[in-house]
Amino acid sequence: MLRKTSGIVISYLKYRETSIIVKIFTRELGLKSYIVNSVRSSKAKTKMGFFQPLTILELVVYDKEKANLNRISEVKLKLPYHFIPFDFQRSGVAMFVGEVLGKVIYEDYQNEALFDFLTHALSHLDQESTRLHLYPQSFLLETAKFLGFGSDDPHELFSQLYGLDQQDDFIREEKGYLGELMDDPFSNDLKVPSIFRKKMLDDLLSFYKLHVEGFAELKSIKVLRSLN
Repeated sequence: MLRKTSGIVISYLKYRETSIIVKIFTRELGLKSYIVNSVRSSKAKTKMGFFQPLTILELVVYDKEKANLNRISEVKLKLPYHFIPFDFQRSGVAMFVGEVLGKVIYEDYQNEALFDFLTHALSHLDQESTRLHLYPQSFLLETAKFLGFGSDDPHELFSQLYGLDQQDDFIREEKGYLGELMDDPFSNDLKVPSIFRKKMLDDLLSFYKLHVEGFAELKSIKVLRSLN
């Protein structure tokens, strides 16, 4: 059966000499794996650029029930990026976002609200006016809500991480910044010292490890650290 849907590329693997297997988080069908033949050949009709991580696509796909691999009938860009591919800092943040999504979205997982949020968040990342200093922290906070374990209360979040009686002055100050970010996610105006931005990111990643099975260390975190 042919289905029309939108999708966000999560990752791809090279397959044989010229093909790939690409994982795409689709709005209506969830996370699906598709085999794309000959896309890496010089005579390919479909551009390899369509399947770079976080590319947002319009798709017509074959959807066979219980099939591990399906095929794509038609593909075109839904939201071309203007800054992410050409800006080192935005590319680094996008690498982090893509790696997180690869760990929290599993095969056949379907969530239209999450898809719509991700489309908005990636569009925001691609805007030249968007400041990146708190984008990763905001992304983790907001994505957790759609995954079912997010929090709007910094006290509750930190009690899960540290317990009620193990919060020193540094953590209390960090908690204040986190509360401000929860109130105004993706803020361009919120000013947070770098030491607290780093600690906040570490704590949010620990928060994910509490709630997402197999959420291991991220390879992209070194790139993200270098940007800050």
